[in-house]
Amino acid sequence: MSHIPHRSHWNSRWTFMLATAGSAIGLGNIWKLPYMIGVNGGSAFVLVFVISIFLVGIPLMMTEILLGRRAQKNPLDGIQTLAIEAKKSSLWRYLGGMGMLTGLLILGFYSVIGGWVLAYISEAVSGSFSQITALQSTANFDALLASPFKLLFWHTVFILMTMSVVAHGVNSGLEKANNILIPALFAILLVLLGYSMSEGDMQTAFQFMFKPDFSKITPVSVLSALGHAFFSLSLGMGAVMVYGSYLQRNVSIARTTIYIALADTLLGLLVGLAIYSLVFANHLAPNAGPGLIFQTLPIAFGHMPGGNIIGVLFFLLVAFAAWTSSISLVEPTIAWIVENTKIKRHAAALILGVAVWLLGVAVALSFNEWKDIKIVFNLNIFETLDKLTSTVLLPLGGLLMAIFAGYFMNKNHVQEELNLNDQAFKLWRIANNYIAPIAIAAVFLYLFGLIK
Repeated sequence: MSHIPHRSHWNSRWTFMLATAGSAIGLGNIWKLPYMIGVNGGSAFVLVFVISIFLVGIPLMMTEILLGRRAQKNPLDGIQTLAIEAKKSSLWRYLGGMGMLTGLLILGFYSVIGGWVLAYISEAVSGSFSQITALQSTANFDALLASPFKLLFWHTVFILMTMSVVAHGVNSGLEKANNILIPALFAILLVLLGYSMSEGDMQTAFQFMFKPDFSKITPVSVLSALGHAFFSLSLGMGAVMVYGSYLQRNVSIARTTIYIALADTLLGLLVGLAIYSLVFANHLAPNAGPGLIFQTLPIAFGHMPGGNIIGVLFFLLVAFAAWTSSISLVEPTIAWIVENTKIKRHAAALILGVAVWLLGVAVALSFNEWKDIKIVFNLNIFETLDKLTSTVLLPLGGLLMAIFAGYFMNKNHVQEELNLNDQAFKLWRIANNYIAPIAIAAVFLYLFGLIK
C-alpha cells in the first residue's frame, strides 16, 4: 500500500501514547465523569463504565488507530484510500469528513467551557473562593455566564492556546505540548489526591465509588455509562485516526491502546476520588450535576486549609486536560488542509482558528444576549451543538468505523495492522463486529426514546 512521502511520525510509542491519552483525557474525565458518577448512583455507574471501556472502548480505539495507520492520511482521504484498496464505494470518505466536522463543532462549544476553566483559575488566584457560601458560589457562576465580555475574552484566549500548538505541527507542536502537559497533569492530580487523603473524607468517597451496590444498576445508568465510555476515549470523530496515521509500523496497536485506555480511566476515577473526598468532608451534595466543579468545589476550596492553592492547582489540571483535547479536535481538519492544498500549517491554523472562534462567539452569546434564540427542540445554540455531536455524530461515527473495519475492509489487511495471534484477533472481531455496534445501537435507541 502506498504511503505519503515525508509524512511526520511520532518520535516514539511513548509520545503517541501521551498525545492520544491527551486527546482522551479532557473535560469528559474531569468535569463530566465525576458528576455522572454522582447522579447515576456512584459505584453502580463506575462498575458498568469500566466494563464498557474494556468491551467497547478498547476495541473501537484499536479500530480507529488501525484505520489511520493503514491509510497514512487524514480521515477523509484515509477512509477513501482504504475503501478503494478494499474495492468498495469511495462514498465511505464522507465518514472521515463527518468526523472532521464533528471535531470542529465540538471545539466551537468546548473552547467556551475551556474559557470557564481559565476564568476560574483567575478567580482562584485572586482568592475569591475564600469563605464563599453556596449562594455566593452560584451567583459567581451565574455572573460569569451572564457576561458576554468575560465569556468572549476567555474563549479567545483558549482558542489562541489551541491554535498556537497545532500551528507548529506533529513534532514541534503536538508532541512537545503533550510531553509537557500530560506528565504535569498527572503530577497535579497526585498533589490533589495527597491533599484529599489528608484533609478530605477519602473513606466515604471510596465506598461511594467502589463498594458495589447492584440495586442501583438501572437501564438508564447502564446506557449512560456505556455512552460515556465511548465519549471518554475521544472516539468517532477522526482524532484518534489521525493520531494513528502518525504512528510507526513497529508499534503494537493492541498493547498501546490498552495502556491509553487504562491511563484515561484511572485518571478519571482518581479525579472522582479527589473531588468526592472533598465534597463529603464539606457535607456537600455528591449529585450536584454539571455544576459540581464550578459551583460546589469552590465552596470546599474556600473553607479548607490551603484551599486557595489547591483551587488553583485543580483548575490548572482541568485546563491542561481541556487544552490537550482541544488540540486533537482540530488536528484532523488541519491535516486535510495541509495534505490537499498549498496552504501551510500556520495559515491553516489561523483560518480554522477564526472559523471556530466565530462559532464559539455564537455559543458564548447563547448564555446571555442570545439565550432566547432556539434552534431545534427548544434548545439554544450551545445545547444544540452539544446534543448534535454527543448524541448523534460521535456514536454514528464510531458505529460506521466499526462496520467499515469489520465488514468492508480486507480481513488480511486488518490482521496485518493489528498483528494479533489468532485467538486475540477473534476476540477483537467479536467486540468490533458485534458487541460495539449492538451497544452503540442501544445507546441510540435509548437517546431517541425507543427503549426505556
